[in-house]
Amino acid sequence: MRNKGFLYAVGAYTLWGFFPIYWRWLVDVPAMEILAHRMTWSLVFVVAALTFKRRWDWLRPALKDRRTLLTFLVSAFFLAINWFTYIWAVNAGFIIETSLGYFINPLLNVLLGVLFLRERVRGWQWAAIALAGAGVLYLTFSYGKPPWIALTLAGSFGMYGLLRKTAVLDALEGLSLETALLFLPALGYLLYLQGTGQGSFGSVDGQTTILLALAGVATAVPLWLFALGARRVTLVTLGLLQYIAPTLQFLIGVFIFGELFGRAQMVGFGFIWLALLIYSADGILTARRQARLEPIILDRMGV
Repeated sequence: MRNKGFLYAVGAYTLWGFFPIYWRWLVDVPAMEILAHRMTWSLVFVVAALTFKRRWDWLRPALKDRRTLLTFLVSAFFLAINWFTYIWAVNAGFIIETSLGYFINPLLNVLLGVLFLRERVRGWQWAAIALAGAGVLYLTFSYGKPPWIALTLAGSFGMYGLLRKTAVLDALEGLSLETALLFLPALGYLLYLQGTGQGSFGSVDGQTTILLALAGVATAVPLWLFALGARRVTLVTLGLLQYIAPTLQFLIGVFIFGELFGRAQMVGFGFIWLALLIYSADGILTARRQARLEPIILDRMGV
């Protein structure tokens, strides 16, 4: 079961890692139009998946619960910001900076856990956060401005993860509610574009039309794989595997699309990579320590 979960999680992060190539195939389509298609076709896909699985019993209670609706309305807002920023940045030639955002994200999640969930942070985790902060500051002084793309991606996905962590719906059901809340504005925008002759769907070429239509599948499949994997592997394993996606994005930006990675980026990324190394090592050592102590605790409890 664990091996299957490991493969699911690796599959999810690998697909996310190759996303820059997918969106670059749509480089001639405006980012807002791609986003609207992604929202619209994602709902079509998840509705089909829920119908196939016969999992509609959650919908009526969710629609009656104002807190659930408000939570997913806000999470949909952060998801839309994250999707738009990522699509725009990839097609504008900032793939390396998008990878920076997802390298920062795990450390930002720790900070959000402290601020909003009152989680306790170990000393080495604080050290990792401080190093990542130093890396961001170095890049800010080097660029003459903060790395806004990376910070927006990390912040929006961090807030999205925080909201989903406290939400009551699973991944597929939650995504379906989020995309349902975004569906009408997205569909209205697409109809406007098509009606005014500005839409790309069906009017540019067959490949573009197919890629836009498959945006929902490209969005939902890795999320589904992630949900399957997350239930079958430990959080430590999941925490290490999450670096697959930004690593692939970084390599694609440098070696496939030839983006600049000079001394300033090397130093800034170096701080953040060192922070992630410390963070990951601390997580592994803590998990092993807890595994050794658990039988002793259970024995003392008479279990």
